[in-house]
Amino acid sequence: MRAGGGGGRREGASLWLWLLLIATACGFVFLLLNLPDHRHQSRSGGERTGGARLSANEIEGQADVIAAEEDERISRSPPSTKEKIWVMQDQLIMAKAYLQFASSHGSSHLARELKLRMKEIERAISHSSGSSRVSGSALQKMKAMEFTLSKAQKAYPHCSQMTSKLRAMTHNSEELVRAHRTESSFLEQVAVRTLPKGHHCLAMRLTSEYFSLDPKEREFPERFSLPMDDFHHYAIFSDNVLASAVVINSTIAASKDPKRIMFHVVADALSFPAMMMWFLSNPPSPATIQIENLDEFKWLPSDFSSRFKQKGIRDPRYTSALNHLRFYLPQVFPSLSKVLLLDHDVVVQKDLSGLWEIDMKHKVNGALETCTSGYGYLRLENFVNFSDPSIFNKFNAKACIYAFGMNIFDLTEWRNKGLTATYDKWFQMGKRRRLWKAGSLPLGQLVFYNQTVPLDNRWHVLGLGRDSNMEREEIESAAVIHYSGNLKPWLEISIPKYRDYWNRFLDYDNTYLQQCNIHG
Repeated sequence: MRAGGGGGRREGASLWLWLLLIATACGFVFLLLNLPDHRHQSRSGGERTGGARLSANEIEGQADVIAAEEDERISRSPPSTKEKIWVMQDQLIMAKAYLQFASSHGSSHLARELKLRMKEIERAISHSSGSSRVSGSALQKMKAMEFTLSKAQKAYPHCSQMTSKLRAMTHNSEELVRAHRTESSFLEQVAVRTLPKGHHCLAMRLTSEYFSLDPKEREFPERFSLPMDDFHHYAIFSDNVLASAVVINSTIAASKDPKRIMFHVVADALSFPAMMMWFLSNPPSPATIQIENLDEFKWLPSDFSSRFKQKGIRDPRYTSALNHLRFYLPQVFPSLSKVLLLDHDVVVQKDLSGLWEIDMKHKVNGALETCTSGYGYLRLENFVNFSDPSIFNKFNAKACIYAFGMNIFDLTEWRNKGLTATYDKWFQMGKRRRLWKAGSLPLGQLVFYNQTVPLDNRWHVLGLGRDSNMEREEIESAAVIHYSGNLKPWLEISIPKYRDYWNRFLDYDNTYLQQCNIHG
């Protein structure tokens, strides 16, 4: 009844206890105490997998790690040994139930005997896990526990009372599991929203040094070696200095002709000085870079920086004005005809110049279609409210979701079709009534509905910030890998085996990083 992993053990135990609650006759309890070995042989098939798959959004506690290691040791044992260990674990469950029952009824002698047997069985399990055989002394302890459980069953033969006790134990266990899950989720959100101490230090140092510069030193030298139309233009909207540096460094490293690259970084007012100082100190040669301040875009709506705050939602992914700036790309770059937009949580692994040669078929957005990329659940109905007539009458609920993170935009077609006005219309409608889930992704699906060309799956791989089971071959064959999800590579809670793809594009010997104790 036990699946591998700490969370699975608790849930398996809970399920096992619920089976007991179905029993209304004493003979069922007796049967549980005396089941033969073939009961456990039947469990050795699909139920014991040797390790639960952890959700990318679940952070296991130290107790769960220990439990997972115990299950892994058991999974390495021979079949006969595993069966005996499972019997001992079931004996422990019954002993704990009888112990609470005995303690509440003043049976001190039986309670002491149960405690002694429990300690013996726990030691026997520890010594037997991963071994080739169960020792003779462990088998003797199993028989002793069986005898003690028989005594307890005879002392408390009323099944209804035992059922009540088991029901109470099950309720308490479920409440404990629920509390742990809530705590884990809360701590994860705190980690996601909190800037690591080293990153905060870096931003403060860079900002201080930027304002200590002479005004003439605060600008990038003009060194456009090509006409603007001959550049491949990359846009990055970010308030994270190191994340932006990784995107830029990796793009240059993967490019066949980095001299043709021009980066356009837009930061908010708080992060703009630090962003400027970093790239003044670490110019992305031989590419060209421009950095702009969001607050200098006077043509934006006057409430643009504050209009995305929503009651009860504090996640910066949903409330950031920079996330919504993508819907104003033609205004941000009035002289450009095409631009590649990269999120700051991506790493570029291959040359992207081929994206400028894709036939856009008179559409606006070139993006990964998630339904053909192993994410078949991502349909439009999962993000927008189809009970609203304005949605139901205009969109197909089964339409596939397109990814953001790496998008090639035809700005000429965008202007011709007035899609920024379409965005403004849907945004205002969404303020009046709930039409979609939080964030800019659902809005993007409406704005670019029937205006998106699907890219080959090899251009863009999602999920390194949530899925710990991605294949290495899939990751390394992709042109762009995307740490979509909460577990960003610059956070302590990131998935360890994916960090090197990000770390390799930062020089941790850099003076600023050393001063702020930032290490890979």
